[in-house]
Amino acid sequence: MDKNYDDIINLPHYISKKHPQMSIEARSAQFAPFSALTGYDEAIKETARLTDKRIEIDDGLKVVLNNKLQYILENLKLKPEIILTYFVYDDKKIGGKYVEKIGIVKKIDMVEQYVMLIDKTKIPVLEIINITGEIFNSMEE
Repeated sequence: MDKNYDDIINLPHYISKKHPQMSIEARSAQFAPFSALTGYDEAIKETARLTDKRIEIDDGLKVVLNNKLQYILENLKLKPEIILTYFVYDDKKIGGKYVEKIGIVKKIDMVEQYVMLIDKTKIPVLEIINITGEIFNSMEE
């Protein structure tokens, strides 16, 4: 070993009285990878995220859906639980996705064109593509 450091090699480790010691997490953070483009990863993920196109339903399906809504309206006091499949527009991109919602119908507003469930979810009638539920087992086709 080189004798150049013999005068300091056995001295105690210096600890500053002015500056507190850095935590291990803070010390390790200085070696974290550097991201020059903040938000770039999120932008790439958003671009890659797929959305669906809204399906235009034909007149025959519109009649079926209207009949089911009317039947629910007539039997609202039974508090029917139904499954609605409807389109939800995406906030950031063109298109959206189809979702299924299970719930008990509280109200159907044919003027404002929405179905309200007990949990206060409002579903626009024009976005609904399917309605199912046990209530329709007794419905005359």
